Amino acid sequence: MSDPKLSFATRAIHDGQKPDPLTGAVNVPIYLTSTYQQEAIGVNKGHEYARLTNPTRDALEESLCSLEGGTSAHCFGSGMAAITALCTMMKSGDHVVCSDNVYGGTSRLFDKVLVNYGLTFTYVDSSDVEAVRVAIRPETKLVHIETPTNPMMSVTDIRAVADVCHAKGVELSVDNTFLSPYLQRPIELGADIVMHSTTKFLNGHSDGLGGVLICTTPQQAETFRFVQKCTGGILSPFDSYLLLRGVKTLAVRMEQHDANGRVVAEYLSRKLGSDKVFYPGLETHPQHELAKRQQRGFGSMISFELGSLENANRFATRLKLCFLAESLGGVESLMCHPATMTHAALGVEGRQKLGITDGLMRISVGIEDVSDILADLDQAMGS
Repeated sequence: MSDPKLSFATRAIHDGQKPDPLTGAVNVPIYLTSTYQQEAIGVNKGHEYARLTNPTRDALEESLCSLEGGTSAHCFGSGMAAITALCTMMKSGDHVVCSDNVYGGTSRLFDKVLVNYGLTFTYVDSSDVEAVRVAIRPETKLVHIETPTNPMMSVTDIRAVADVCHAKGVELSVDNTFLSPYLQRPIELGADIVMHSTTKFLNGHSDGLGGVLICTTPQQAETFRFVQKCTGGILSPFDSYLLLRGVKTLAVRMEQHDANGRVVAEYLSRKLGSDKVFYPGLETHPQHELAKRQQRGFGSMISFELGSLENANRFATRLKLCFLAESLGGVESLMCHPATMTHAALGVEGRQKLGITDGLMRISVGIEDVSDILADLDQAMGS
């Protein structure tokens, strides 16, 4: 179990990752088994079938639970599988309030799939706490927020929204993918559930899909364990191993991501003007002071406006070091065009409401030498 006296970086390396008792191996083995021998009828060593439990995945869940400060963690095959599992807490007729500027896959799941099962969704600017309060109805069961948002980097006051939710008997879930538990821990601010696409910063190496829900109550844990058992959308042993490997370096990676992100944001602000750059670490960002209070850093996710699709495409095709690719959180710098990638499903009108233009680019700043990143951005802009 976690020792609260140990620092985050130490717990990231050790919690859930004990040496193998059989061989002394310091890395948790990849248990590639679908079933387990039972000593007698009803007698086993804690495992029956791999859809229910796997020692590699168990170790990962213990690690992630510790880092977010929850009571249990439940890993799934992707971030979207985790979001889907989150919504199994509800039944037909229930209502969800959601940040209006979330990952496009989240709103697509809600609006194209889950509405068919009788759930209803209201999207609000969750940076406006009063808007969240007004949107909550008697049938509301969950408020789900991203902070910072994808891709406009708006910041929501987690503690204030949690207070509103709890006063009305509603649970709050927070997508913490953009910052990781190293830079933000929503449970400490009142969140009931934390969600991650573990594909991103937690893994950190762009080589494995995954998702996780971290809980704070036995009821939540029972629900998500049952969903893992019934739906089978679990994380594989190999992906669990890759994620355990990634988490060990989370603290040092996030320090470098954060340091590089601040430098790149300042560069883009000077180059394009501060009104064209969306990054909570800039003093000109409208929620800069809030971000300073509830985050331990600003991270490496930055969006910036280039004015047109033509400008964006010219810039993207000139990049040499930064990869034009979907996803984020890898050690390499990744450049994304939200209008045609992450938020294409919203349609033109949906994107316009959120300020996602054809000229908007989003960079996940990697941990390369920052001077090389700046040089690549500079030459791609034609400087």
